Amino acid sequence: MQTKQRTKLKSYFKPTPKRFRVLGDSIAAASLFIAGLNLDNPRLMLISGICGAIGKFVTNFFGDAEN
Repeated sequence: MQTKQRTKLKSYFKPTPKRFRVLGDSIAAASLFIAGLNLDNPRLMLISGICGAIGKFVTNFFGDAEN
């Protein structure tokens, strides 16, 4: 059974569905990988790190819809 997803501020402290946790972890890992490949470009490292942190943070707002 597939559940409907919702994005709400109240959902931040509720358990995050597994697929969104995996997505957030993947975004964070990819940003660290990109930053690690570009050690000679500090601006790109900063932008990549910020994008990874924001991506990980935003996925916490997803929760299962309650009927």
